[in-house]
Formats: sequence, structure tokens, C-alpha cells
Amino acid sequence: MQAGPKVLALTFDDGPSPLYTPQVLAVLRRYHVAATFFMLGANVEKYPATACRIAAEGHALGNHTWSHPRLDTLPPARVREEIERTNDAIARTTGGRPPALFRAPGGHFAPAALAVCADLQLRPISWSVDPEDWSNPGTDHIVRNVLAHARTGSVILNHDGTLSTHATPEHEGRADRSQTIAALHIWLPQLLEDGYRFTVPDARPRPDAAFACEEARQAVGPRPSA
Repeated sequence: MQAGPKVLALTFDDGPSPLYTPQVLAVLRRYHVAATFFMLGANVEKYPATACRIAAEGHALGNHTWSHPRLDTLPPARVREEIERTNDAIARTTGGRPPALFRAPGGHFAPAALAVCADLQLRPISWSVDPEDWSNPGTDHIVRNVLAHARTGSVILNHDGTLSTHATPEHEGRADRSQTIAALHIWLPQLLEDGYRFTVPDARPRPDAAFACEEARQAVGPRPSA
């Protein structure tokens, strides 16, 4: 991401969550920071009011598939369904246009997914700072990781939700995003005090988008799905 000196992008995956997303929005509102929310279609359908609130507060919306699968394990038709269904749900729920940004779960940008992105004019977006907040490593770990690795052009990855099912209620295990919230209260004002500014990734599709995405994926490496 190239948007000038000391400019970063803050992104959130796996929401919306009626429990944690409003807490994230409150922190962003307090510090006047815009972020990008890569949302799961199944959660958008389940929590439409929260999805609408993200859009209403002026944040960018991204597609993170319908059910958070590893796209490199699916046939092309299923990959297309995961992405198209989510695009439709976000547009229908928020009353706007379909999102222009896409992030593959776990960073597994399969060729079939990149082909769908090209068809739908979705720009693939990876990340460069991953504090692994999805694994609940501790608030201090998240803060140290972000502050140690954030620099001009960084795309910071955080999580405000998880795929909501009866088996994974949002107050248990990896679905718990309270550490993410607690860390955000610490590292976000610190980066602002250090002179950093936040923006959202450019949504315009680029001819080299697939290459850039693959280059980023190799740099950070895919990780296990959260």
C-alpha cells in the first residue's frame, strides 16, 4: 500500500459480531480512524444491523467469503459461490454497491479466487502485520507485535468476529475477541501519537492485482484459518 509517509491501513476480519464489532467501532470513532472490515457473508446475513452500522460509520467493506473455507481446497464453482454470495449479501444488507475489496481466509489466495476477483472487479488485499490476535495470544503480545512491525505502508490484520455457529458461541475459545479490543485501546493511540495516519486500501482494481497479491502472500505466508 502506497499512500504517503507514515500511513497505515487497519483491517478487521471475520465479522460482523454483535458483541465485538460495536466495541471496535467505538474505539475507531474515539480516535477518528477509518478501517476496512472484511466480512463473512454468513455473519452479514445473521447480524445485518451490525453490518449496516459499519457502513453507516463510513468504514470500507470487504468480502471475506461466505463461510471462511480454505479456498485452495475447493473446486472453482464453490469458490465462485463463496465470493459472489457474499458480495450480494453485503450489497443487499447495507443498501450500497458490492464491495470492491477481497481477502481470502488464511491468506490462501487460490487461482480460482483470483479469477473470480478479476471477473467481479474485486481487488485482493493481503496484510503485512499479523499479531495473531485470532489465537488469543494475550493483550501484551498483540500490542508488542503491532508496535514492533508497523511502518509506512503496513496493512494491519485484526479480527472482530468469527464464523458464528451453534458450536462456537462468541464468548468461548477463539471466538473471544476481548484481547483484540483491549490491545486496540493501547496500540492505536500510540501509533497516532507517533505520527502515523490511517487510510483504507485503494479499491481500484489493478492489472497486476493478482501478482501483487501473490507477492504479498509469499512475503507473509498463509496461516491456518482462524
